[in-house]
Amino acid sequence: MILNTIRDYDFSNKKALVRVDFNVPLKDGVVTDDTRIQAALPTISYLLEHGATVVVMSHFGRPKGKKNPEFSMAPIAKRFSELLGKQVILAKDVIGPEVALQVAGLKKGDVLLLENVRFYAEEETNDPEFSKNLASFGDVYVNDAFGTAHRAHASTEGVAHFLPSFAGFLIEKEVKFMAPLLENPDKPFVAIIGGSKVSSKISVLESLVRTCNTIVIGGGMAYTFLAVQGHSIGKSLVEEDYKETAASFLAKAKEKGVQVILPVDHLCGEEFKEDTAVVTIDSADIPQNLIGMDIGPKTVALIVAAVSQAKSVVWNGPMGVFEFNSFANGTLTVAKALAQSNATTVVGGGDSVAAINKFNLADKISHVSTGGGASLEFLEGQVLPGIKALEK
Repeated sequence: MILNTIRDYDFSNKKALVRVDFNVPLKDGVVTDDTRIQAALPTISYLLEHGATVVVMSHFGRPKGKKNPEFSMAPIAKRFSELLGKQVILAKDVIGPEVALQVAGLKKGDVLLLENVRFYAEEETNDPEFSKNLASFGDVYVNDAFGTAHRAHASTEGVAHFLPSFAGFLIEKEVKFMAPLLENPDKPFVAIIGGSKVSSKISVLESLVRTCNTIVIGGGMAYTFLAVQGHSIGKSLVEEDYKETAASFLAKAKEKGVQVILPVDHLCGEEFKEDTAVVTIDSADIPQNLIGMDIGPKTVALIVAAVSQAKSVVWNGPMGVFEFNSFANGTLTVAKALAQSNATTVVGGGDSVAAINKFNLADKISHVSTGGGASLEFLEGQVLPGIKALEK
């Protein structure tokens, strides 16, 4: 997959319309985590250094296609200005004559942030007229919002039909690390897939089984696989509708010679509560009165051993209920194993990224993806409309 990137274009005296992902958490009108804003700065700075005027657009929250001050970009514009080290002008709207006047009045080196693109229902329906209106604010389109690249919306895909289109540095980096995992990873390649449900991860498992040497299955989804193998799983989560799918996946992995690591021991509790007493079960079978909440020490050792031999590792989804400190060890140890590994390590998906951040290990991972749903769909081998629009 070869993308047109911003290095391929002369931005001097051009207006660059840039899609970013500034969907950040706010509390009392203040940005509480500016990771996504920071992630877009290298691209914005590059455009300014190369003589562009920059019009930035993003969504924020779910205003459901209506103007709602609660979802205004104003507090985000404030934090963006602070991080960029220059005043960011907030547009009065997303489209319309007032915004057109503001854009026309921009000088070289100015940065304007449009209001929340989701104030208009036409954004999510990818309305061509709305896309055309947005495109009128730029000479060139730059997409640096990997987190929304799986959505065919007006600001992520529609505008690319009206302007020359290029990938920003963040999208370029995401593709650089993600694409080889599907196409030609350095081997041994280990995938660690967790999370609560088989239904949300089966597509990614079926995609990765084509290129992996070892697949680790942890988290709540593991109990459906254990049940299929005939193990007792107590009161743990099981998806009855997915037992057949799980069995078929295990058969496919065996046929391809892919090792599947499932929990061989567990940390359990009587209730799904933070203060429930921790019971260590030294077996794959869970007693009837208990709920599996984390992987046990023997399973942890198996995963650490697999990671230590690997040349490529991808991790998506926690190993247990890591939000509860008593059941965070499996996820923490996996995070540490990746941080200490010499392999190319890629972490994608909201909960795994949250775990990496919780344990302050992000700087020891080769690539921490900024897109939860997008990274999952990418690993499933799906075509992401926002990326497709940038291919050479």
